[in-house]
Amino acid sequence: MNENTNLNPNPLVEYLNKPNSEFTKADIIRYIEDNDINMLNFRYVGGDGRLKTLNFVIHDYQHLDTLLSAGERVDGSSLFKDIEAGSSDLYVIPRYRTAFVNPFTEIPTMDILCSYYAKEGTPYEDAPENILRKSHEIFKQRTGLSFEAMGELEYYLIRPRSELYHADDQKGYHESTPFCKGDGLRRQAMLYIAQTGGFIKYGHSEVGNFSLGDFDYEQNEIEFMPVAVEDAADQIVIAKWVLRNLAYRNNVNLTFAPKITVGKAGSGFHIHTRLMKDDENMMIENGQLSDIAKRAIAGYLDLASSLTAFGNQNPTSYFRLVPHQEAPTNICWGDRNRSVLVRVPLGWLGKANMTIDANPLEPSGEYDFSQKQTVEFRSPDGSANVYYLLAGLVVAARHGLEMPDALDYAERTYVDVNIFEEAHKDKLETLRHLPVSCWESAEQLLVQSDIYTRFGVFSPSFIQGLARQLKLYNDKNLRQEIENNSEAILKLVEKYFHCG
Repeated sequence: MNENTNLNPNPLVEYLNKPNSEFTKADIIRYIEDNDINMLNFRYVGGDGRLKTLNFVIHDYQHLDTLLSAGERVDGSSLFKDIEAGSSDLYVIPRYRTAFVNPFTEIPTMDILCSYYAKEGTPYEDAPENILRKSHEIFKQRTGLSFEAMGELEYYLIRPRSELYHADDQKGYHESTPFCKGDGLRRQAMLYIAQTGGFIKYGHSEVGNFSLGDFDYEQNEIEFMPVAVEDAADQIVIAKWVLRNLAYRNNVNLTFAPKITVGKAGSGFHIHTRLMKDDENMMIENGQLSDIAKRAIAGYLDLASSLTAFGNQNPTSYFRLVPHQEAPTNICWGDRNRSVLVRVPLGWLGKANMTIDANPLEPSGEYDFSQKQTVEFRSPDGSANVYYLLAGLVVAARHGLEMPDALDYAERTYVDVNIFEEAHKDKLETLRHLPVSCWESAEQLLVQSDIYTRFGVFSPSFIQGLARQLKLYNDKNLRQEIENNSEAILKLVEKYFHCG
């Protein structure tokens, strides 16, 4: 057994005895033939960030071979706002490494993610997966490093109100059954996500627990492992699809909406990042946060305002970014500090062997846990187009590594206190603010557009189109107008309930 496939829950990985990164067309065909797969689904992400589907019945070997070799054509004008109907055709070409067995269909079905190509046979310039791929290629060329990421996917389950084992308001963090009612759905989702190729770190209930009208709202989270940034995006998109399907099958509602109501925990989509070279984590040097990590952090902070254009894409996003809700409002960073925009989480860098202390019978040994250290970017939420957001973060990291004053900037923006406490008001006043609306986010994107379009990662037309789209919300003063009006906020939430 290949050590990289042992215990892997993905049926294709187990059957083919190779990691998904090594899947070939011949592998896919062999699995389909040997396991009586009857249907094939092409899946691809539209401009709205949501997964789309094209269904095929497999007729014979030749038909399957043609589908996997040539892909299919789709109407690009119905998938992307900036494509004209008069010349709208795009190709969708399967990426073999993303193949998985659909866990929901009664008919045995294989699904596979696709990339978009234009009529010339070149990648469609503004396709989500292509922009992310370009950003990573340029990053590797310019820095000699590779970029890995993982997401923290927060969501609310909504079901009819129950008085049985009712969880305490806003105290649901890591709650267990029966006080946590979404445990079973979360665990089933985790299994399905793993079977479809996702690498999950853990799942748990989150802080948010409250009742509103006739319904209970329960917040949960699934967190992933760091992988190549392109794979991280694919996994999140599939995970959201899995969660929504499971909720639908269980007759409960589920939302990734950034904010439900005033005074209750919102749902974020925190992104952990790490920079690698030769399979070594470059965020750590001599047991301390490295200069490379600090430079990347400086890049995240310098572009933080414009990154909201990718990570906070509807008006409800900015009702989450308020003080005292463990959501960032100011542009700064710190260690283990949940009031900052960029957090350096607790790492396993101490000399003490905690496992031996907790388990005296265990033989002593030396372990290197430095690979676990990441840097967390905390402003995004479930409204994000995952591919564009991660591409923006890759650009920001590259920008930071190339900033001549990056280390000085990192030092100036470091905080080691809760900036929202009255005692630290002076520090708070020195820090820049994140945007408070889609309108302001769009303005910041246009100001910093040259950084994103450099080296052809994002096209100028894409940046301008996204800015126009964000300004159409006309929310420049919306937060201050209705931030204390729970009824108005609820109507807004309902409008953008199934975002991202």
